[in-house]
Amino acid sequence: MKTIGLIGGMSWESSLEYYRIINEKVKQELGALHSAQCLMYSVDFEPIKQLQHEGKWDELTTIMIDAAKRLEGGGADLVLICTNTMHKMADDVEANINRPLIHIADAAASEIEKQGLKTVGLLGTRFTMEQDFYKGRLSAKHGLNVVIPSDEDMEIVHKIIYDELCLGYINNSSKEEYLRIIESLVQQGAEGVILGCTEIPLLIKQNDVPVPIFDTTNIHAEAAVLEAIKAEDYNT
Repeated sequence: MKTIGLIGGMSWESSLEYYRIINEKVKQELGALHSAQCLMYSVDFEPIKQLQHEGKWDELTTIMIDAAKRLEGGGADLVLICTNTMHKMADDVEANINRPLIHIADAAASEIEKQGLKTVGLLGTRFTMEQDFYKGRLSAKHGLNVVIPSDEDMEIVHKIIYDELCLGYINNSSKEEYLRIIESLVQQGAEGVILGCTEIPLLIKQNDVPVPIFDTTNIHAEAAVLEAIKAEDYNT
């Protein structure tokens, strides 16, 4: 089994979900007492958040590269950035290590393609929804049409992520706002919706909405497991 390296802490609530999902998927695939071989380097999220909102992406890139190198030095065979937003520097991170990086947008696109969808809504931080590093990759590499909320609704989605979900707060009023915004994306033609922030699945579940949702936390974590156990025989 390959060792999975996780860059976590953005936020730790979603990183906890990564650890749980990865181990559950290993058990599902391999049975017996199998569990994941994994390493996690968990950053302090407060300074990360500050740098994001100050637009200091070069400094953030340096931090992510350092984290990835620490995982590589510790024996990781593949690397995951356990957050959608910080995939803004995914190419730079991968270019500075000698290990593959499993890109969260590619993993999500693979699941969308399996369902034959062409137009999807995207929820996430304002950085993820507005900037091209994520939706541009979905369009250019995977041929998907991506719709995003209005500017006002983007701000609502963004604030709920940072002010509530990243702090572990789950509020029904915020859930109702998200459901309203998802409905607006469906009205724009979205056949499904990407939960493009690893905290959003703490709030929104598939049975809450009438269209397919793509839980990037779950998709990303499970993709890592399938890569880690690929072409191996674990009969016990």
